Amino acid sequence: MEKIKLEIVTAEKLIYSEVVDSIVAPGITGELGILPEHANLVTILDTGVLTITKDGEETDMAVSGGYMEVQPHSVIILADAAERADEIDIDRAEAARARAEEAAKNVGDLDAQLAAEAALKRSLTRLKVAKKRSNRPRKPAQPIA
Repeated sequence: MEKIKLEIVTAEKLIYSEVVDSIVAPGITGELGILPEHANLVTILDTGVLTITKDGEETDMAVSGGYMEVQPHSVIILADAAERADEIDIDRAEAARARAEEAAKNVGDLDAQLAAEAALKRSLTRLKVAKKRSNRPRKPAQPIA
């Protein structure tokens, strides 16, 4: 089976660099599924869950915006922020969610409202990724032949 090279980079560091089977990324108009030999594409990413499949095992990451460049044999994601599920502290993410919800209730101007909603979306995405990992079986299911 063909593979595709994936690199995820933030302003601070290289987050991920592996050859993978597929990628599902949160585009601004919906989820984008990327397989090897995909057509060239450059798109803006939304805040959401990035799912990477490698050797039948899924890895989820929380991404907060950025860009994705797709070529037939490689994908580069320049993310504003990206975290693996095992890097997310659930207690801190819950506290951030509570702060964002409170801020969304108590803002007057549109810019502050949009910033509060973006913070809430980021915290909910981080919680989703962290909780999904904790509920996932440790070994991937074997395909039925």
